[in-house]
Amino acid sequence: MAKFPSNEWVQEYVKKLNCSQGYKDAGKTWEGDIMFIIEKDDAFSNSAYVYLDLYHGECRRALYADSIDQVPKAAYAYRGPYSNWRKLIEGQIDPIQGLLAGKFRLDDADGNELMEMLNVPQLIEMRKYIRAAKEMVSAATTVPTEF
Repeated sequence: MAKFPSNEWVQEYVKKLNCSQGYKDAGKTWEGDIMFIIEKDDAFSNSAYVYLDLYHGECRRALYADSIDQVPKAAYAYRGPYSNWRKLIEGQIDPIQGLLAGKFRLDDADGNELMEMLNVPQLIEMRKYIRAAKEMVSAATTVPTEF
């Protein structure tokens, strides 16, 4: 069982993601990277960062870090407090509903919140990958996780 968040958890997650036929199908046109930002809250005292290089339904590279300076800048960042990440991984929060409810944020590479800016071109681009995002969360729920 891997502790979330940790390098061990990220490596297990990537294995599950890359074995997921649902993700392979849903992400087959996705070319780009994303960062997961796990923000500190009452249940987790530090922030953590997960960088994923995604390409045509496969995660080519993944990095875990305790500092944002230790990971490459990504085109998008999906961020939220640790407690919400736990609920997401446990299947209690849908990734899209989490955005709409304000439990998570989707930022561009410059840290601008896309939902707040109503950046229509980028939101339309990301809309094509809603199923891929759900498949990514589905893969995360299959990782034996210790919180």
